[in-house]
Amino acid sequence: MPNRLAGETSPYLQQHAENPVDWRPWGEEALTLAKREDRPILLSIGYSACHWCHVMAHESFEDAEVAAVMNRLFVNIKVDREERPDLDQIYQTAHQMLTSRAGGWPLTMFLTPDGAPFFGGTYFPKTPRYGLPGFADLCQRVAEAWRDKRGDIAQQNEELLRALKGGSAARPLSGELAAAPLKLAVERAAQAYDPQFGGFGGAPKFPHPADLELLLRRHAATGEVRCGEMALTTLRRMAEGGIYDQLGGGFCRYSVDERWAIPHFEKMLYDNGPLLRLYADAWLISGDPLFKRVAEETAGWVMREMQSPEGGYYSSLDADSEHEEGKFYVWSREEVSRCTTAEEYAVAAAHYGLERPANFEGAHWHLHVALPLAEVAGSLGRPLAECERLLASAREKLFATRERRIRPGRDDKILTSWNALMIEGMAHAGRVLGRDDWLASARRALDFIRREMWKDGRLLATSKDGRAHLNAYLDDYAYLLKAVLELLQAEFDTGLLAFAEALGDALLAHFEDRRRTLSPGPSPASGRGEVLESHSDQTGMGGFWFTSHDHEALIHRVKAGHDSAMPSGNGAAAFALQRLGHVTGETRFLEAADRTLRLYYPDMERQPGGFATLLAALDEAIAPPAIVVLRGPEDQLTEWKRKIAGHYWPWALTLGLPAQAGKLPPALNKPLKEGVNAWVCSGVKCLEPIDDFSCLERVCKTPELI
Repeated sequence: MPNRLAGETSPYLQQHAENPVDWRPWGEEALTLAKREDRPILLSIGYSACHWCHVMAHESFEDAEVAAVMNRLFVNIKVDREERPDLDQIYQTAHQMLTSRAGGWPLTMFLTPDGAPFFGGTYFPKTPRYGLPGFADLCQRVAEAWRDKRGDIAQQNEELLRALKGGSAARPLSGELAAAPLKLAVERAAQAYDPQFGGFGGAPKFPHPADLELLLRRHAATGEVRCGEMALTTLRRMAEGGIYDQLGGGFCRYSVDERWAIPHFEKMLYDNGPLLRLYADAWLISGDPLFKRVAEETAGWVMREMQSPEGGYYSSLDADSEHEEGKFYVWSREEVSRCTTAEEYAVAAAHYGLERPANFEGAHWHLHVALPLAEVAGSLGRPLAECERLLASAREKLFATRERRIRPGRDDKILTSWNALMIEGMAHAGRVLGRDDWLASARRALDFIRREMWKDGRLLATSKDGRAHLNAYLDDYAYLLKAVLELLQAEFDTGLLAFAEALGDALLAHFEDRRRTLSPGPSPASGRGEVLESHSDQTGMGGFWFTSHDHEALIHRVKAGHDSAMPSGNGAAAFALQRLGHVTGETRFLEAADRTLRLYYPDMERQPGGFATLLAALDEAIAPPAIVVLRGPEDQLTEWKRKIAGHYWPWALTLGLPAQAGKLPPALNKPLKEGVNAWVCSGVKCLEPIDDFSCLERVCKTPELI
């Protein structure tokens, strides 16, 4: 008989609906039960594409004896970290504080009935293994500690909650913003850079697209060769590695080795949106056809496998198929040989490393570029063009063969924040590479979000099977605002601009930290235990909470500036609000972005690592972006936009306004003149209209001319 997860929208929760564990979703019913019966909570957080989540489920949660122990001792709550990132952030941080170890998934936390964590870990095996206790035995010991050591647990909880709240009272910068953190960030990146394989640090290696984008921006702005080399080499090595799906396109979440060869095989939407944008820009900068091909194949994968018929993008593909990680993707030599000709096999085997020892479990190979095709051609004594043709033919046959395998599971819920990242990636890459089909895909996804997940001026976080719900988070609004601004560059629409303003106003109204900086003496406390306004000091705290002001009250309210696997919500908000303020001329957006940057500036100045998204916003606060407004006949306007898209000018935001543009804000309300004219403004400085494209090129290439 299904448990209480059967009616949830999350595929991850639904996967546990038939467990003998009496799972409950996070909510008032479960929390009230724990308080009423004075029973601790066993909180398990994971996600659909997580390999070790599946392992723990098969070993323990599907086992009747283990489930009986869990049901007797705890109120058991299952959470999808992708639908509830608010809970995941809180309890991952608590896990790190309690254990002094990094967290991960599955996250296993034991909570008091009021939600305070007192013990935790990640994966636990059913029987003792890997130096870990068996899970049922662990549950017994935790329950005994709850029964016998309540006083110690209460004291520990007090200290933990105090530590969680300890970082929220920083004093913002009162002086001028400066570029010093940008320069220091480049120095720190260079120290961690792996010149042989690209990326930063050793295994495991993650893509970190925000860091790579910052390096490309610095390369373009300053001419620093090493910035371009670090970013482009990393992107090239990733594209040649096994972290990239050499047959089907798209990137896996991370590489377990320093060479990018063997990934953790899950494919996440949130990685691929920013990476798609990056590869389009890398092609603009370098002209390397590898980057263009990767962008084309990744966009193709997204539209083929990850876009719903209704328009929204699905969330992820599992690492596992048939209960084995990577089984869908790996090959034996015999399989490759069977589905290719001898000539095709000779090229593919040399190129993808099939002639070398197996690199995956069970004498299997995971494809990566082991030998450049030019060297393969030389070793085989064949023309390069012929080897390219043979490899393309082999790839088609291998892909067709792979399509007949049992596929990894797909998490088909639609998350607003992750969709926004892909909408931005598709819109940007589509504009750069002139792909109207990619732009159409991005517009379909945005239309879905606006139709299904934008209700009464507020966003919802998740949707599946026609049911959208959950109060949206900072990331949902900030990422979506950035995506809308990107789409406006592809095709201007006054209704879309109005939607961008509505998103910006929602950020300010529902997420901005309105507290004042702390002053001596006591201040009243809010229901969340936060210090309210102190009117003796009128400097606003600034920045944005991860949850809205009317969100469910949790044990801690997160406000963070660091990037994680995804861009910082505060960084994305600051970046997008600045641009929105320059486009509309509305200073409230610029002022909110400035308050955010001032709040985090001292941290960026001390340790810029992990602040790449905020640093990009800082860059544009110091040197405001060039807002390029084009007016003119539609055919000529289209040609100018196409030419502009062929340049890597990250500091420029271009809006091509049609003749009948509708009601425009004063900052954009430029007259129609003969031919195409460009109005270029940066901050409070504006140039005379430019009617010669070569002149516009000189100006945009060198923003100091504005």
